[in-house]
Amino acid sequence: MQRVLDACCGSRMFWFDKQNEDALYMDIREEEATLCDGRRLVVKPDIVADFRNMPFEDDSFHMVVFDPPHLVRAGDNSWLVKKYGKLNEASWRMDLMQGFDECMRVLKPNGTLIFKWNEDQISLREVLDCFGHKPLFGDKRSKTHWVVFMK
Repeated sequence: MQRVLDACCGSRMFWFDKQNEDALYMDIREEEATLCDGRRLVVKPDIVADFRNMPFEDDSFHMVVFDPPHLVRAGDNSWLVKKYGKLNEASWRMDLMQGFDECMRVLKPNGTLIFKWNEDQISLREVLDCFGHKPLFGDKRSKTHWVVFMK
């Protein structure tokens, strides 16, 4: 069994090894597209599932990476949505709260949750307020944040 779950893997952009055998890659979609700059986008998770309702037992992974879509306002067929996905503008708070709770549920005791967020449309503070857990530490300088939690 893999030790790491990437709950919203997309095209695995930040992975150095996109086929890391310690990781299980999950996403709600499979997609192949050519982006506006001609690059190929491939979203091919190991398992297709919704981060709000994961098909795993409690305490399954040592580490969970939660990099959900950060856009709420973008055209459904835009290259941004193809690349990053899109949250529902009306329910994003509840969706992210459910996703965070699921990530914590499948995380082993003392496990680490890595949360990645880009605050182009929604601030990090608004998102963290949905979680009900305080992060240990994270990057506060740029628009893209890496935040660490421990169960």
